[in-house]
Amino acid sequence: MKRRTLLAMAASAPSFAAETKRPNLVLFLSDDHGYFDSPVYGSKVVRTPALQQLAEEGMVFSHAFTTSPCCVPSRAALMSSLHNMRNGVIGNHQEMKPGIRTMPSYLNALGYRVAHFGKSHFQPRENYPDWEWVPSNINGGPLNQDLDPKAVEQWLAARTDRSQPVALFINCHSPHVFWDQNSGYDPADVELPPTFVDNFETRQWRCRYYTDITKMDAQLAHVRSSISRHLSPNTVFLYTSDNGSQWPFAKWNLYDAGLRMPFVISWPGVIPAASRSSALLSFLDILPTFVELAGGRPPAGIDGKSFAAVIHGKTRKHREEIYALHTGDKNMNVYPHRCIRTQRFKYILNLHPEFKYTTHIDLAGNRDGKGFYDTWAEQAKSDPKAAAILKRYHQRPAEELYDTESDPHESNNLAADLRHATTLTTLRAKLKAWMQSQGDTGEVQGEPHLL
Repeated sequence: MKRRTLLAMAASAPSFAAETKRPNLVLFLSDDHGYFDSPVYGSKVVRTPALQQLAEEGMVFSHAFTTSPCCVPSRAALMSSLHNMRNGVIGNHQEMKPGIRTMPSYLNALGYRVAHFGKSHFQPRENYPDWEWVPSNINGGPLNQDLDPKAVEQWLAARTDRSQPVALFINCHSPHVFWDQNSGYDPADVELPPTFVDNFETRQWRCRYYTDITKMDAQLAHVRSSISRHLSPNTVFLYTSDNGSQWPFAKWNLYDAGLRMPFVISWPGVIPAASRSSALLSFLDILPTFVELAGGRPPAGIDGKSFAAVIHGKTRKHREEIYALHTGDKNMNVYPHRCIRTQRFKYILNLHPEFKYTTHIDLAGNRDGKGFYDTWAEQAKSDPKAAAILKRYHQRPAEELYDTESDPHESNNLAADLRHATTLTTLRAKLKAWMQSQGDTGEVQGEPHLL
């Protein structure tokens, strides 16, 4: 009886012997997770043990950037490796131009089984014909479709052909609003950037945001546990977020808080544990990197370039600069601006400084941020510091230049500083040349608010 039990256990246990030498590929994409909001990137408060474990096992990138600080444009660039003017998604909730080939198609053609889990925002579906759209959502309220990690476990367990490599795209809703009630965070301990008005309501809402990050981290832990049980160690696992958090000067902004992403990748036996890289990456580079790791040749005519050489330790550098844009979200957040970011400097061109900068945070409901923003506006009536923050939030100059090394929160605009005139001139020219190459005329979409 004991021998039969052992034989049964052996038959049901996953076998990795037949798996291909090509790595499995897993992309775990959270939603609105800010770069600074994890101990991996310096937070002393936010609890993300699963992300920390991934960092201990792999490589942490400090200079990875999305192309647009908004959900659908960011994801469109990631999946097409075409910048937003080229793929057609410059505003939120737009659809990619028809017929553009996306990452699942490239990987499927290389023999991978490709599957999508959780939140989508990849549209239109016709541009993703090779994805298995696995039902994996838990409806948690308006706009909230939480990832169901059990669906990942069940899909992996049900595979019969273990010789075929897989490429999984796992999309978590958190920490996108709305945020759950605070669970275990002390408002007195939260970390507030200098661009925030510090008051009780801000700290309370910050705790809710942290709670949702920890919720995301628990889903990450569940998924990684399933991966370890059902896939061989020859698995590339990438964690990142689509754009910055829904706080002022972050999401819908071209500051680093909106564009700079947590970006951690592991590959046992290939990527050294607990390693770090300052190589400058764009989300455009994920597609060609995955294609190269899958044994293919990165396609011609795209805007991205593979950073596989960085992963393999052959180089420490990748790009000289990245470019990003934001235009609007239908009739919300209408503020066209463009930027170039080097290893050190950020130049932002605000195409219509006469527009009043507004977002869901100050225009929509409590769950979008108005619950704390209204207290900022009230405090600004008697507090000069709060008044200055709100003025900067709504009113932007034509040009902004920041030294991100000495000023990581981009608070000190150097555009008028003669000591940086050469840098300003160089970056301005590069950005305008890039816009021209992309066919970017700076068109306005939606109805702007005027100052």
